[in-house]
This record gives sequence, C-alpha cells and structure tokens, in this order.
Amino acid sequence: MTMETNHTAFRRIVTGHDSEGKAIILSDEIPSRTYMVGGTNGAKFHEIWNTKQTPVLIDNVSGDPEENGLILGPPKQGTRIRVIDFPPESDEIRNLTQKEAVEHFKTMKGENASRADENAPHPLMHKTETIDYGIVLEGELTLIVDRGETIAKAGDIIIQRGTNHAWSNKSGKTCRVAFVLIDGIFEENGSQF
Repeated sequence: MTMETNHTAFRRIVTGHDSEGKAIILSDEIPSRTYMVGGTNGAKFHEIWNTKQTPVLIDNVSGDPEENGLILGPPKQGTRIRVIDFPPESDEIRNLTQKEAVEHFKTMKGENASRADENAPHPLMHKTETIDYGIVLEGELTLIVDRGETIAKAGDIIIQRGTNHAWSNKSGKTCRVAFVLIDGIFEENGSQF
C-alpha cells in the first residue's frame, strides 16, 4: 500500500464560537469540494472557503458558504481561498484553440476572463478584477504575463494584481499552490488596462 502524498491529503480546520462565546473548532476535515478542470489529467481545484463581503461578517457557527459548482473568482466584494494541484502541462493544454480556452474557463463561470488569442504567450491567458495571493506550497510553476515569465518555487509568493496571466507547469512534477483571491475594482474602470 502506498502512502498518500500531500498532493491529495490536507485538512481544512474551521473555528467558531459556542453559545458562551468560547472559541471552538467547528470542523476538521479533508476539503470535500474538489473539481477537476481540463479532464482527468487537468488541474484539481480544492475549494476551501469564501466570504460574501468585506468586512467579513463573523458569526458564531455558520458552516460552509453555499455555492453551486466551481467559480473562478471570489464573490463580488468578497474573498476566496482555494488550493490547486497543477499537473505537468501537456501538449493538449499548450495547443488549445481560442474557443477551447474559453470553454475551459466557462467550466468555472469565468469565460469573460479568458484573453486567449493567436498572439497570446499562452492559450490559458486570463485576467480577473482581483488581487490574488499565490503561495507555492510544493513544486514549481511558471507565471506567464504579457511581457515576461518567471518560475515560482515552493515557498515563493506571487501577488497577482489584476494582470493578464497564465500558469504553466513545465517541471514534470505536480505543483500545489494555495490562492487567496480578493475582489477588486480596476482604477477608472480598467480602461487603461
């Protein structure tokens, strides 16, 4: 029997308060909302938590925020945390057409984020009106932007500020990244972007 690596097993621990106002642990479990994007060899999204507003309403014992399916961005004026396991990138991903790329994002209700075209540096280029903190937990991942790219390795933190970007795993091994997404608004409606 093979021991599971941390590619598949990690816990989500949620705290709250009891009726006397004392801190308690509400749940301690493996995240149950996971989604495969791009088929069985695609990225695995582990949906951890989201908030519907900021400042966040902190109550005693509410459970998981309700959502139907995988959603690319955070709720309007809210936040989202997720963990994504990126497998090594295949030729199938590198050769996506513009239409296929849009369909890829459509599975996450994010088709409007797609910026794929024949001149894009990667077919999965996308842009969201968010600030995203990406913390590489394991492996390495290439961040591609319009004019450049860089490799982020375990321990590195990416602050993605509403820029057009794509993620590419060229390492040959799965990469795990924790993302915190915060809803934002482009200055002057983003017309200069």
